[in-house]
Amino acid sequence: MRRAKTGPDEALALLTRKARACRLCVENPIGKPLPHEPRPVLTPSSTARILIAGQAPGTKVHLSGVPFTDASGDRLRIWLGVGCAEFYDSDKFAILPMGFCFPGQDAKGSDLPPRRECAPAWRHELMALMPQVDLILAVGLYAQKWHMGPLRQPSLTETVKDWRAIWQAQGRVKVLPMPHPSWRNLAWLKRNPWFEKEFLPFLQEEIRQRIG
Repeated sequence: MRRAKTGPDEALALLTRKARACRLCVENPIGKPLPHEPRPVLTPSSTARILIAGQAPGTKVHLSGVPFTDASGDRLRIWLGVGCAEFYDSDKFAILPMGFCFPGQDAKGSDLPPRRECAPAWRHELMALMPQVDLILAVGLYAQKWHMGPLRQPSLTETVKDWRAIWQAQGRVKVLPMPHPSWRNLAWLKRNPWFEKEFLPFLQEEIRQRIG
């Protein structure tokens, strides 16, 4: 009997299950292996028009298995102008960090960069199965490097500050660069008041148009 063809929704669900079972950073790492058991955290979607391209899970997200269940997530939801119910509705938002697992911490207690295995192994194929996405929020430097190509400026501040020109230069799929909503960036927000006064109202309007 001929096997039924797999549709795009089923293909994305299958690939998501494989990604959530990934152990590359332990079994075939680039550099030092992940120092703890992998727990990939990602929420792809076959319907959401908005993709949050974050950095990597932190300690609290590693424990919960749910993206942005920490203070950074609280601040991000304020920036987006949404509550938890909308944020965690996969019909509205897809969440795909650059590194799926908590990468560990350095000697000073800061989170390490996203693992280098994740994006090359999974990102192209997952993005290809989400063609409905037309707004990518590139949160942090690593997401901007991957998603923005030559539109990215030398520094994160210059890139985010250039958001209007970046928006105009893009086609159907828009990428908006954003700083990470970590408490470590509170000083950055104070130095760049335009982000909250000009950028966030525009961002919130674009989000509201897409989620109703």
